Amino acid sequence: MSRIGKQPVELPSGVSASLSGQTIEVKGPKGTLSFTATDDVNITVDGNTVNVDPRGTSKRARQQWGMSRTMVANLVQGVTDGFKKELEIQGVGYRAQMQGNTLKLNLGLSHDVDFEVPQGVTVTCPKPTQIVVEGTDSQQVGQVAANIREWRSPEPYKGKGIRYVGEFIFRKEGKKK
Repeated sequence: MSRIGKQPVELPSGVSASLSGQTIEVKGPKGTLSFTATDDVNITVDGNTVNVDPRGTSKRARQQWGMSRTMVANLVQGVTDGFKKELEIQGVGYRAQMQGNTLKLNLGLSHDVDFEVPQGVTVTCPKPTQIVVEGTDSQQVGQVAANIREWRSPEPYKGKGIRYVGEFIFRKEGKKK
């Protein structure tokens, strides 16, 4: 029994959900998002709640049950509040700035990195060492943040690089004589 899947998803005021086949479309103040579920689950919309139920007792149906419910909950959260990932840059001379739709990163490489921000995501730099990625799609926000972090992931000796805010980097001891 899925502890996540059996909980209904509440729709706050100002958010509506419509179902056509296995595709659920959620509309809210920040836009419209949709998700197409597999044939292993049933999705039902009852007033201001959305329920997800498995279509059998197979292992795949039980797996899809909890995952589909989480995807619907992410749609609802995306159109109401949105998602946000914060990155911080540590290192001497490492900095970031926005120029139009391009994120310019100085990361100690022989060249500056120009990162094109995809549509549907907004990237801001409140400080030269801070990057904020925001959007309505949880997967897209996480992927853009991971792609930015990939340019210079934190190293374990000095901790230099791009890290998520609050991320712990295990530090190693350097060489001993």
